[in-house]
Amino acid sequence: MPITPRPAPAGTASPAPAASRGTARPIVVRTRAELAAALARPVVRREQTAAASADQTPPDHTPTDPAPAGQAPAASTPQSGKAREAAPARGVRGVVMTMGALHRGHAALIREARRRTDQVVVTIFVNPLQFGSGEDLDRYPRTFAADLDVCASEGADIVYAPSVVHDPAPLVTLSAGPLGDVLEGASRPGHFDGMLTLVGTMFHLVRPDVAFFGRKDAQQLVCIRRMVDDLAFPLEIVGVPTVRDTDGLALSSRNAYLDAAQRRSALALSRALAAGAARATEGADAVLTAARAELACEPGVDVDYLTLASRSDLGPVSTGPALLLVAARVGTTRLIDNIDLVLADPAARSARQSAGRQPAAAYAPDGNGYQGV
Repeated sequence: MPITPRPAPAGTASPAPAASRGTARPIVVRTRAELAAALARPVVRREQTAAASADQTPPDHTPTDPAPAGQAPAASTPQSGKAREAAPARGVRGVVMTMGALHRGHAALIREARRRTDQVVVTIFVNPLQFGSGEDLDRYPRTFAADLDVCASEGADIVYAPSVVHDPAPLVTLSAGPLGDVLEGASRPGHFDGMLTLVGTMFHLVRPDVAFFGRKDAQQLVCIRRMVDDLAFPLEIVGVPTVRDTDGLALSSRNAYLDAAQRRSALALSRALAAGAARATEGADAVLTAARAELACEPGVDVDYLTLASRSDLGPVSTGPALLLVAARVGTTRLIDNIDLVLADPAARSARQSAGRQPAAAYAPDGNGYQGV
């Protein structure tokens, strides 16, 4: 069960969809006052843009905007049906929060925000609160001019790029609680507290209706969802699938630190996840054994953790839906990756086999009928 990379178009990012704001440059704002003024500007709603496009469409052609494979149809997005009727008068606002050094993974987030919302705000800020002592805050890549090109090509309306967000440093901060003490939190104390403090602040400043985050940072996504639920933030959190390079490596701004040999070593992470997922029908132990064996074959990878966890609270899980997560250092660069899978119950499987019945095959729609899973 290999991890299939998503198609990677040439260049940094794909062109914006036809329904976007074209090639117009986004408004760049640096201060809270400038952000408030930009957010107060009139918004061209998505259905108005679609209507304008329809006016230019030949009468014998019916315009369509199909949802990408594996995603919900447009009727389930905030842009249609009852959700559309309940949308704010200003239209639906989406936000994509980044630390810059944008790549195709970020472009996918902006593209999904453009598809689902009327106004897209991208934040670019390297958050010092989530970097610990000795981490790579000072050398974190900063490529603002190139980042703006990505934002423009994907149809962002506003880019909020402050030089500082909390000045002075906040005395009151958010805590991730037990969710921030495990996995990445065990190696990076305080990381998720700093992340949530910044994300929560940005939510208040931008006031989005929908926020888009990548599933590659699975623990971050779990923490943000829980914060939104626990503290009653009035917005929806959307997790966007991990974007991978053609060789399977999950895209990350930190990949820029890898030399050619280290990059080859880093591929062991995605291979391990694929090897583990292929054994999901045999249970949790088989998954971990297969993944560990793959990592052990690559001496250049220093594994921090490889584990199975609940998708909702990162707790222990032995059957059913789960995340298989890995973190490792390749050279001096820390990389993370994960994959969703469904763990079979080995006891139930053995009972079926002893009764002379083979386990039923699992099938899922693949757009062209059905495909075995």
